[in-house]
Amino acid sequence: MADTWLTTLITATPQEGFELAIKLARMGVKYTQPSAEVRDKLRSVYGEDADALIASSQVVATNFQTIAAANGYWK
Repeated sequence: MADTWLTTLITATPQEGFELAIKLARMGVKYTQPSAEVRDKLRSVYGEDADALIASSQVVATNFQTIAAANGYWK
């Protein structure tokens, strides 16, 4: 994956920051497992696994903490 998609962590609002946090999590999975076919197969497995969903939420939360700090907590 050579395309540049993340040019800044700065966002105008916390909502945009949260959406960026989700994008970061999704792109992390895409970089880790580049096969769309494999990701599609696995989605049905983790989509019904409470522990996997909680772990995903934790990744998004960590990303959001980083983005919030980069934005000075939108003060």
